[in-house]
Amino acid sequence: MVLWVFGYGSLIWNPGFDFDEKIIGFIKDYRRVFDLACIDHRGTPENPARTCTLEAKKGAICWGAAYCVKGGAEKEREAMKYLERRECEYDTKASVDFFKEGGPHQPTVAGVLVFVSTPDKEANGYYLGPAPLQDMARQIATARGPCGNNRDYLFRLEKALFDIGMCVWTYMPRTDRTWSRHEDDMVIELADEVRKALVLLQEKAAAPPVSPLPLMYLAPLKEAAVVDSR
Repeated sequence: MVLWVFGYGSLIWNPGFDFDEKIIGFIKDYRRVFDLACIDHRGTPENPARTCTLEAKKGAICWGAAYCVKGGAEKEREAMKYLERRECEYDTKASVDFFKEGGPHQPTVAGVLVFVSTPDKEANGYYLGPAPLQDMARQIATARGPCGNNRDYLFRLEKALFDIGMCVWTYMPRTDRTWSRHEDDMVIELADEVRKALVLLQEKAAAPPVSPLPLMYLAPLKEAAVVDSR
């Protein structure tokens, strides 16, 4: 038996487990969203980070990396043990078809495991749900945990998706090269908004403190003289 795992977040650039093969490609009918809380890696319970999960959407595609683990049941168990500990915020595992560039109609690998979260705040305590773009950006710009800043997670994902696009473009046959966007528009838009939020935070930190107005001492009025006009 062979284990295949699809990574669409930090697993793209930092799988962290022993694997035998890595393939760049995509899955269908899912899109990447930043609706999941992380309280032990890049955030805290008081200030949770926002990390990505998958949202079902007909016709959408999500680019990432599929990892193959071969070598027997023990090696697969070790990989799953590591992944379940690392992906503890995800309460569901799904089985999906995985596709490569140039073969969008026939899956390259069927039955690929992917960690997802239930989009229900009562059923899944880590699910934050959607929020306005600027609110998400401020949260990501300020959240920090034992493994680093939330913003670094987003910026690394942005770069990883850009690198995926460049890699696929480079290795496609020259006759088949038709440029397609492998970066995620949501990731790019959110990363740009986080950069704006960071600039505002830096400007606020650099601004000189506003001095309070000096207290004014008012001398008591002299007692008015009483004039007898009679």
